[in-house]
Amino acid sequence: MSAIGVVSSCSCLRPGVWLLKPGMQNMSSFGLHTAARCAAKDYYEVLVLGGGTGGITMSARMKRKVGAGNVAVVEPSKTHYYQPLWTLVGGGAKQLATSARPTGSVMPKGVEWIKSRVTALDPDKNCIWLENDIKIKGLPEGFQHPKIGSNYSVHTVEKTWKALQDFKEGNAIFTFPNTPVKCAGAPQKIMYLSEAYWRKTGRRSKANVMFNTSLGVIFGVKKYADALLEIIKERDIAVNYKRNLVEVRADKQEAVFENLDKPGVTEVHQYEMLHVTPPMGPPDVLINSPVSDDIGWVDVDKETLQHKKYPNVFGIGDCTNLPTSKTAAAVAAQSGVLDKTISLVMKNQLPTKKYDGYTSCPLVTGYNKVILAEFDYDAQPLETFPIDQSKERVTMYHMKADMMPFLYWNALLKGYWGGPAPVRKLMHLGLK
Repeated sequence: MSAIGVVSSCSCLRPGVWLLKPGMQNMSSFGLHTAARCAAKDYYEVLVLGGGTGGITMSARMKRKVGAGNVAVVEPSKTHYYQPLWTLVGGGAKQLATSARPTGSVMPKGVEWIKSRVTALDPDKNCIWLENDIKIKGLPEGFQHPKIGSNYSVHTVEKTWKALQDFKEGNAIFTFPNTPVKCAGAPQKIMYLSEAYWRKTGRRSKANVMFNTSLGVIFGVKKYADALLEIIKERDIAVNYKRNLVEVRADKQEAVFENLDKPGVTEVHQYEMLHVTPPMGPPDVLINSPVSDDIGWVDVDKETLQHKKYPNVFGIGDCTNLPTSKTAAAVAAQSGVLDKTISLVMKNQLPTKKYDGYTSCPLVTGYNKVILAEFDYDAQPLETFPIDQSKERVTMYHMKADMMPFLYWNALLKGYWGGPAPVRKLMHLGLK
């Protein structure tokens, strides 16, 4: 969730194969990164831009193909976070420290770690340069006040848990912005956990739980949306559609929302607790870049993940314009496809493996319940298990809280997990 870059003079790095995975920029400017150093050499057979989930995963896979010393990852952050766990951190079910590991500890052995930031891309010269925004009014300075938190930043996720514990009575407002976001289910997950916590501590009757979303639906896949609406009705949660947070008046505990059906018309809500999902977008380096579409997302083929114009450029994860949710589960599935795509391209052959848009969103609805949403490009369920996954289940909660982090650190980041497709085939006897 980078914000401000400091440019420094570095030599040009020339990659043979590019893997673009810079992630999304959190437009509320939560953090600041500066350059560390330039690269040890100026050419790599495979250069990975961004050391997030997709970047580390693909660098491990690529090292096995082209050998140690031929792959480099450009990543300024000293700490690597398993961000899906922050839903549970914000709800007090996990400690923040369990989601973090030093970047050096997850960087594959034999892969060069370039501790810097990309400032410019020049694919026509096969070169990148190393270093050297929409905001919500009232943020990020508003996070200095109590009663406001966000599970979308390491700097604010623990504030969510504090605001949740300190809640006495009044409006508890949870927001969803008018932009793409990491894991579109996460803004709801903390709401369900908060509601469950207040029931457990006897304060639910004093809380008016409110979900203000810029969207016109509660969830993009009807099967899971129907299940969530039943939960919302049962738990007496107020949902206001087409409402976008535009200002926070932290000193007055007021949140200002624009009615997207009536542009320019705003409404003000008092809050006792406010969970903010900040607007997000592509990193600055990708906006108006030769490798990006008109908005700033890396422009790749949605089936092969190969760039539409530059054959030695590939994209994975949050930075791409793939029409699917931006989740770690999506990265896992994409990594398996991209591995095969790059292998064939390196042999001057056409890619054959196709990504179907698979993604997963474990919708945490309580401290021991999860609806496991899995779906494809067409927003159709693509479920791994031969059961109705729209039902809340304790087993799915433990998979989210315990099994998935283990799988992430020990299989995905090491390049050995390409998503649950083989398991799905086995579970459905090869029929799905």
